[in-house]
Amino acid sequence: MSATSFADLINTFAAISDPACADGVQRLGFSALERQSHQVFVEFMENLGLSVWTDAVGNTIAQYPGAQPLSAIGVGSHLDSVYRAGQYDGIAGVVTAMLVAERLTQEAVTTRHPIRFVAFATEEGARFGQACIGSRLVTGRTSVQDLQRLKDSDGVSAYQAMKDCGLRPDDLAEALWNPADWDSFLELHIEQGPALHSQGIDIGVVNLISGSCRFLVTFTGIASHSGGTPMHLRKDAFMAAAEFALAAEAIALDSEHHGTRVTIGQVSVEPGSITTIPGKCTLSVDVRDIDSVRQRETARVLVHLASSSGERRGIGVETQYLSDVAPAFLSNKIQTALADAARSVGASHTYMYSGASHDAQIVSSICDTGMVFVPSLNGGVSHSPRELSRIDDLEMGTKVVYEAILRLDRK
Repeated sequence: MSATSFADLINTFAAISDPACADGVQRLGFSALERQSHQVFVEFMENLGLSVWTDAVGNTIAQYPGAQPLSAIGVGSHLDSVYRAGQYDGIAGVVTAMLVAERLTQEAVTTRHPIRFVAFATEEGARFGQACIGSRLVTGRTSVQDLQRLKDSDGVSAYQAMKDCGLRPDDLAEALWNPADWDSFLELHIEQGPALHSQGIDIGVVNLISGSCRFLVTFTGIASHSGGTPMHLRKDAFMAAAEFALAAEAIALDSEHHGTRVTIGQVSVEPGSITTIPGKCTLSVDVRDIDSVRQRETARVLVHLASSSGERRGIGVETQYLSDVAPAFLSNKIQTALADAARSVGASHTYMYSGASHDAQIVSSICDTGMVFVPSLNGGVSHSPRELSRIDDLEMGTKVVYEAILRLDRK
């Protein structure tokens, strides 16, 4: 495919990680480490002779010139990670973009459209509770005021974190994408699930990306001595939260919610003493679904369940919405180009939906968008050091993306 090894680039990015994370990769959004990884992307693209720029909010873009004054075909993903991540989530898509750029340059391919290679900033919601911040900013779905509201566990706002690493959030208007400038966008990603590997299929052509609704629920009771307070007199915030969590699981497992996924990924208990009844407990709730009506109805029901749990126990309940993203149907035109490309390189393929959020989901609001999945090993585990995909599969996916771009360019 190219002179540069896919594995070497994966390892280069994996080495840019928080040294405190001994197991896996940790490169949080809007951090010095994320910016360092973007610099690797910049230097690679500059060495190819491409024009490269980083916008005011941290997205980095390189451009291969087109022969005609047409809108751009984009390809890319993100370089940040969750806590204790693997090596492939997001990175695989950026490496694909880098290797497509290298092949176009080395073979001096003439394209009608300019081809843009994108490394988005801060796709993961791990730090600030909002996914796809970089792509949301350039598509007008997140504002400077939102950045000031979104805070990490240390109370640092996304706005401040951006300024701390040299970005210019107040100049967001400069970074906004004009839909007229973009013809289409493609993203390669690891599947983050077991389907492709278990079925022996090389490529997943994504036709739909699940929506997500995220919110925090805070239960407030009375902190008191664990030995001196009788069970029937307690206002235990954690027990109310636990009751709610089990009820949330039951909702998601109900047959009427086939395809609904509910996750409580963060739990904070105060004061956090082994001898003190919890006086406060905050949970994060992530509701995902391919059906937007069911997604929002599930979120509404869960908020009601939280209130009911608190009321039964005499516990106060507050809810804070973080985000609400509808499912995205991806472009039929790009699905066809990807399927034709897969056949042309001898790759088997199937059509499938994505349960995870991706930058492509956000970009689909301004141009035709498509996604390629490659198989995940280890049962599809992701957001974990055990995350794994075969280099051969990633290289095959890159060939598919390259061929799809040429097909889109000819249309």
